This record gives sequence, structure tokens and C-alpha cells, in this order.
Amino acid sequence: MCFSLCNDIFHHRDILCVSFFNHGSIFFLINIYSDSSQLALKYLKDTEANLSNVLIMTEDFNIRDSLWDPNFLHHSSHSNTLFEIADSLQIELSKPIKFSPTRFADNTRDSNSVLDLVFLHSNSQEFDNHHIHSDWRLTSDYVPISVNISIVEEYVQTKKQFLIKNSKEESHFIEEVISSLKNTHTHPILCIDILETMVQMIANNIENIW
Repeated sequence: MCFSLCNDIFHHRDILCVSFFNHGSIFFLINIYSDSSQLALKYLKDTEANLSNVLIMTEDFNIRDSLWDPNFLHHSSHSNTLFEIADSLQIELSKPIKFSPTRFADNTRDSNSVLDLVFLHSNSQEFDNHHIHSDWRLTSDYVPISVNISIVEEYVQTKKQFLIKNSKEESHFIEEVISSLKNTHTHPILCIDILETMVQMIANNIENIW
């Protein structure tokens, strides 16, 4: 699998989107920090991303709500916005295997709270819950969260071809590549499309020579 940072989907400093390909499909992981003004949440509400195959959306949403914290007795209107966003991405709020606060107060005036949430792909059979590791936080006031994703072992048949250094085959291959490059018709590179076309053409020629 090859992971890529997607900078062309969300243009917000507190939203990180990562994609990867698997079995011919693209999947997305979204990490969000929404400050006390809920700027990231408001941005997502006003942004049409049209994303499918979002596996996980997680991190600090800065929303206290009785829906995920039994020690908090109130409901936040921001939660409604959060669930609207989750529905549009076809993800659902995950329940932890064992309840624990995700943020521990650093003073006696404030109470511990649940601010970090996990939303997972709807109707997923591979994973439908997460772990809150309160014993891993050490000196941090935030608690690490993990999701177990089963990866099926798969055998991928590969083969390796090579040319022996200083062999006749190597010399012939180099000569053919040089000849191909000399005969390549180049045009002024005025845009990225022309550059990509030229690069693809050179790659195809080299592959045919090989």
C-alpha cells in the first residue's frame, strides 16, 4: 500500500487527509483538530468533499456531550453538526471497548473529559470499535487511541529481471535507450499535461526496449 497526503481536498490547517490504494480502490483517513470556536467543523460543514471510502475520521473535536461521556449531563449543538458531517461521509461514531476519558485535567477545578472521538466506516465488518489507552499517556494530558484493522495476508507473485554489468546486453540496451531519446519529438513544455505526456512516452519507449 502507498499512502499519500491529500492537499487538494481540504484546505484547512487543522484537517489532515491521507489516502491509500488497496485492491484497486482508494480509501481515506481523516485527522481533525477543531478548536474551541469549532472552525474546522464549520469548514467541513460548508465544504462539499464528495468523498467515498472514508475509513476513519478521528482526533480532538473539542465537544463535550452526554452522547459519548456519561459523566457529562448536557448536549451540545455542535454535536448535531458533527453527526451531519459524519453522515455525509458515511461513517459512524465508534464506541470504545472500555470507557475512559480522553483528556485528563491538569488541575483540581476541571473534570476529566472525552474530547477525542473516532468515527469509522459504516457497516464495517473488519473494525467497529476502538481502544482508549489511559495507561499509555505518561505525562501527557491526552490519551492515545487505537483502532485494530485486520490485514489479510496475501501472496503477490513477483519476478526480477536484470542486466549484467558491462555485458553485451547492457551495452545494447543503453544504445537503444539513447537512440530512442534522440528520436523523441519534443515540444515546448508549456503546461503540466505536456510534461506528463512526454514523460509517459519516454517511459513506454524504455519499457518496450527492455
